[in-house]
Amino acid sequence: MNYDIIIIGAGPGGIFSAFELVKLNPELKVAVFESGHALEKRVCPIDGEKIKSCIGCKSCSIMSGFGGAGAFSDGKYNITNDFGGTLYEYIGKKQAIDLMRYVDQINMQYGGEGTKLYTTAGTKFKKLCIQNDLHLLDASVRHLGTDINYIVLENIYAHLKDKVDFYFDTAVNSVEKLEKGYKVNCNNHSYICDKCIVSVGRSGSKWMETVCRDLDIPTKSNRVDIGVRVELPAEVFSHLTDELYESKIVYRTEKYGDKVRTFCMNPKGAVVNENTNGIITVNGHSYEDPAKQTENTNFALLVSKHFSEPFKDSNGYGESIARLSNMLGGGVIMQRFGDLIRGRRSTANRMEDSFMTPTLNATPGDLSLVLPKRILDGIIEMIYALDKVAPGTANDDTLLYGIEVKFYNMEVEVDEKLETRHKGLYIIGDGSGITHSLSHASASGVHVARDIAAKQ
Repeated sequence: MNYDIIIIGAGPGGIFSAFELVKLNPELKVAVFESGHALEKRVCPIDGEKIKSCIGCKSCSIMSGFGGAGAFSDGKYNITNDFGGTLYEYIGKKQAIDLMRYVDQINMQYGGEGTKLYTTAGTKFKKLCIQNDLHLLDASVRHLGTDINYIVLENIYAHLKDKVDFYFDTAVNSVEKLEKGYKVNCNNHSYICDKCIVSVGRSGSKWMETVCRDLDIPTKSNRVDIGVRVELPAEVFSHLTDELYESKIVYRTEKYGDKVRTFCMNPKGAVVNENTNGIITVNGHSYEDPAKQTENTNFALLVSKHFSEPFKDSNGYGESIARLSNMLGGGVIMQRFGDLIRGRRSTANRMEDSFMTPTLNATPGDLSLVLPKRILDGIIEMIYALDKVAPGTANDDTLLYGIEVKFYNMEVEVDEKLETRHKGLYIIGDGSGITHSLSHASASGVHVARDIAAKQ
C-alpha cells in the first residue's frame, strides 16, 4: 500500500504529527505504525495480588502502544526550554514555547479542561533553594494526571481513527530509501510512502541506532541518567507540591562537582515498574482523582553521565547497572535511607518496622551493591541538601527504589526542520535524542507536520 506519509511510533510525537497533518490537509493519506497495543488493550498484568512483579510481556503495555511511554505517566506537560530537551536549539526558543502552548491548548480541548497549570514564576521557593545551594528551574507545568491523560488520549484517538490508518502490534523492521520516497518493512508486508516520520521514543533507541547506521545518518553520543526513586510521606514535600506540583531542583555535589536533579515528582502518587528491553526499572505515576491518590509522594534523583571517546555506549552502561539490580533483587530493589547510610541492607523485618508503607512491591536489599560509588555518594548528598528545604527528606524511613534509568537515544543529525540528510525523512520526539519530555516531543511532531503540509 502507498501512503503520502507514514509515521513510525504512536507516542506523543507521532500522535501530534498525525493530528496536525489531518487538520492542515485532510486529503493526505497518513498511516501510523505502532509495535504496541491500541490504548484500550494496554493493560499491565501486575495487580499487586496474584501478579506482584513484572512477568516480561512480549509488548510492555506501560512502555509501548498508543500514547507511548507517556500514556500511563502522570501526564505532566512542562512548558519550558530549561529542561525537557534541546528542541529550541533547532527551531528557536519562541517557536518551541509557542508549539508547547499549542499542544497544551489541544490537550485542553480533548478532555484536559479544568486541570491546573502550575508555575514557578514569582515563587518564594526559588529564594529558599538558592539559600541552600539548590537551584529551582523555571517552568509552567500542566498536570493532567494519569487518569485525565488517558481520557485525553482516548479522545484524540477517537478524532483520528477514521482519518488515519493505524497499524497496532505491527513492528517496523527497517526503513529503506527509494529513488522517490521510502519503503517501510514489517514482518509480513511492506508499505511505500513519499515522506516518513520516525517517532519511536526512548524504548526504540536500539532500533533507531540500526536505522541510522543502515541509512548512513550521522549520530553523536548522548547521556544516560542513573539514580533512584525516592518515596516519602506526602506531607514532607506538600509545601512545594501544593504550589508548584512539579519542582525541578538541581544540586552540584561538593565531593565530585556532579549535578544531581529531581525528576518526575508525583505528589500522592505510586511507584511502578517499567520494562525497557527486558530490563525492569522503576518510575512513578500520580492521579488527578483524589480517590486514586496515596499518602506518599515520590520523585527520582538522577545523576547524568556523559561519556567521552573511546566509550560510546551510554545506554549500555545504564543497562548493565539495571541488570545488576535485577540480578540481585529479581527486579527492583528498595532500601530505607537509614539502612543505606548505616551500611546495611534492608530486610523484610526492617521494612515491617518502618513507618512508611511502600506503594510498590519490591525486594528489600542493598543499593550500594548496585550503584557506582560516585553516583550513590551524589544521591546521598542531594538527600541531605533537600532535607534543608523539605525537612524529613533524610528520615531513616525514606524509601529508595532502584534502579531508575533514563535512556537517551544517540542524538541524530537533523536540520531546523528536524529533517535528516535524506529529504522527506524526519526524526522527532525522544527517539531523536533531542527531546526528553511529553511537551517537547509533542511540539516536535507539530513542527514537522506543519513543514510537510506547507510543501504539499
